[in-house]
This record gives sequence, C-alpha cells and structure tokens, in this order.
Amino acid sequence: SYKSQLTDPSGSGSAVATMAPSSTWLVVLTICALSHSTYGQFKCPDKKYGQYEDTVQCDKYYECDEGVATAKLCPDGLVFDPANRKINKCDQPFNVDCGDRLELQEPRGNHLCPRRNGYFAHPDETVCNVFYNCIEGESTEITCPTGLHFDEYSGTCVWPASAGRSNCGEADSMKLKDGFSCPKDAQATGHGQAVAHPVFAHPD
Repeated sequence: SYKSQLTDPSGSGSAVATMAPSSTWLVVLTICALSHSTYGQFKCPDKKYGQYEDTVQCDKYYECDEGVATAKLCPDGLVFDPANRKINKCDQPFNVDCGDRLELQEPRGNHLCPRRNGYFAHPDETVCNVFYNCIEGESTEITCPTGLHFDEYSGTCVWPASAGRSNCGEADSMKLKDGFSCPKDAQATGHGQAVAHPVFAHPD
C-alpha cells in the first residue's frame, strides 16, 4: 500500500513516522459499508411466514416468507398493528398503539378525506356533529345523534365535553346534511311566550 513518509524537520533525513492513508480509508469505508447494509435491512426472525412492524414508521411493515423480508405499506390512513391476529393487520389509528413508531407515509387524500382511509371531521370546524368515513378516497357523510360531537381520536360520536372541540357553536354544531341549522334567536308566540320546540320551513 501507498505510504507517505515524514522526515525529521532538522534536516537529518531520518524518518520519524510513517502513515498509510490507503489502509485507514479502507477501514473507514468498510465500517460505513457495514453500517449501511445492516441499518437499511430488516432481518426475519425465522424462516416461517410472518408480518413484523417497522421500528419507526407505524404504517410500514415487513412480510417474511422463507426468511426473505419484503417491505410493505398499509393503505393510506391505516396503521400496522402487530398484535392483530388477522391476516390483514392494518387498522384505524385509534385502534392501534403506535408507541415510538411516529412516522407515516405521505398523505394522498382530498378535501373531505385528508387521507384515503379513515374517519375525519367536517372541514368546517364549527360543524362538530358531522364527519366523513373515507374508504380509498371515497367519502360518506355521517351525522352524529342529536347532542353529540364527533371525536377524531376515537372515531365515534361522544358528548361535547369528551370531544373537547372548542370552536363549536350550539347552533352551528347542529347543522344538517343540507346545511340547515336552527336560528339562534328564540321563536315566540303571539302572546310573547317562547316556543320550546319551534318549527321552521325548509329553506328550499
């Protein structure tokens, strides 16, 4: 290997040290190559068929067959649940404890479906009783039972106090699918008495 020689600065010409840059770089490159090969590859625990979670990305997993691992992704909006005994282990995020697996694939959603799959709140933050069930980017509008708000952390309708959505107005949160909501002003009879359950004509 190539060696560079350092000579005595006094001018005697005697060698005081030798260096072997090529050997040093060879060691460094070898370490880097080993680090790269072991970091980026998942090793199957055995040769049996199985599915295993990625350590950092919650919607990524590895499918092992005969000791060979294949990296796969859950459908956009779903995450991998290693504790699920079903063949398809991808589930709604509120059903899965991702722990430290905080990364997700890039979303591929639309206006009503931020991700292609999942349950999502109405884009108008004041509309708290309406949400959307998205399946492969196709949305179905769902209205909560009277008095309940949609909770994005559980994917269900709950009491307003449990949902904790501060931007909901009492009238706005009770909008129907066609956008109608009861007026905030109370309706009164001809004698000035408030009507407990007023009736309004449909705007159309």
